Amino acid sequence: MKLFRVIMGIAVFGFLVLTGCSPSIQKTPLSNTYTDDIGRTVQITGIPQRIISLSPSNTEMVYALGLQDRLVGVTSYDDYPLDAKNKPIVSDYSTVDLEKIVAAKPDLVLADSIQKNDTIPALEKLGITVYTMSPDNMDGILSEIKVIGQITGKTQEADKLVSNLMGRIKAVNDKTAKFTDSQKPRVLFVTWYDPIWTAGNDTMIQYLIDTAGGVNIAVDLKGYTTITLESAIQRNPQVIIVMSSMGDNHTSLNYINSNDQFKATDAVKNGQVYEIDADIFGRTTPRIVDGLETLAKLFHPELFK
Repeated sequence: MKLFRVIMGIAVFGFLVLTGCSPSIQKTPLSNTYTDDIGRTVQITGIPQRIISLSPSNTEMVYALGLQDRLVGVTSYDDYPLDAKNKPIVSDYSTVDLEKIVAAKPDLVLADSIQKNDTIPALEKLGITVYTMSPDNMDGILSEIKVIGQITGKTQEADKLVSNLMGRIKAVNDKTAKFTDSQKPRVLFVTWYDPIWTAGNDTMIQYLIDTAGGVNIAVDLKGYTTITLESAIQRNPQVIIVMSSMGDNHTSLNYINSNDQFKATDAVKNGQVYEIDADIFGRTTPRIVDGLETLAKLFHPELFK
């Protein structure tokens, strides 16, 4: 992962603020050729007025840019904002209904990299324009916002959103950058359990923990991977974060709290075990900055009230 470091000069930040001062819709895209997140060259003619999203993250991005009135199709997993549930469903996450997509007459389909082998080639054969969005780090999210803004004629709205997000990131980083590792809490981030799945280096979660002023105890591991119970206990996390999603009945949280071995950790002893919304941390959308702010408040409540 290209670990995103928040290095924002005042001049750059000021420029972004100024360029995002008032919303408008451009008459034509700034460019009509784009390279998407799986390396495809995508030619886009005109400003898309009928958009289909094939992932929850893409749908959130569409709403964040105020494009929801152009959204004519989503997946069955799209639940944020709540209004997304009212949009026509043309797909689950991995299997699309090509007939429904064709019937919706989209100018643009926003796909996910998971669909690159089957869905995207099938849509291309039908002459449907497809742009793939799958950013895996903060740089990618911010860049993707700007690209979609250009494609859809929402450049100023995109600049304003990026400026806002960068300002919030900077506000966190300004407070946490001064800490040495010994002043940061040791963090175990649990994405699932038995075996314990966690986030190591080269992940968005690693970036969030680091920027929020924590030390990831799994930083020596790569990617999203397992960590043995014994190793997790030995590393003695001071904060444990567990992800939960709708309908999972707090299973990961219950696993941590009911496991006698975890009682030896500082996190459990001091009541520093927290459950957070998996969608906020698992989707590469502007809401990931909400996740960053949440972690910062948990790690350093004295600084983020």
